[in-house]
Amino acid sequence: MKIANSVKITVFIKEEEDFDKVKRALLQLFPFNIEEEKIELKESSATGFNEKKIRVIEVLLEKDRHIEAFLKNINDNLSEETREWLLNQLERRIDDDCNLFLRLSKEKWIEEKYLWVTDQGNCFHIKINVAAFPKKKENALEIIRNLFKVQG
Repeated sequence: MKIANSVKITVFIKEEEDFDKVKRALLQLFPFNIEEEKIELKESSATGFNEKKIRVIEVLLEKDRHIEAFLKNINDNLSEETREWLLNQLERRIDDDCNLFLRLSKEKWIEEKYLWVTDQGNCFHIKINVAAFPKKKENALEIIRNLFKVQG
């Protein structure tokens, strides 16, 4: 069963952060080599507070096999406790267009190789366009509940 139409992963890297370290950490979120799979890694720049330069990296997954492998990898790396917490917050993380928004802590992934869902800004932003049909929030919620359900 198709889970999502697309997944967009975005990370903002401040001047004081190690760009290469954050980029490597981003690439480690994927259970496949995005270059070999011919998936574009878009890099751009923005200006933040106090005119500080921010670099932005975006990856857009649109093929079912990439989306499924990525979501399985994310799910496999979330603790049962984190998945339970996420399931309890689903209502506020899915919009009316069936987009699920997740933020994964950049620091915890880089330093500890631990995926942690956060509400903080220093994170990997993940936007999952859930393949709900008919396109209703309730249908999207059911698909995501099945994806992140806790075994036991």
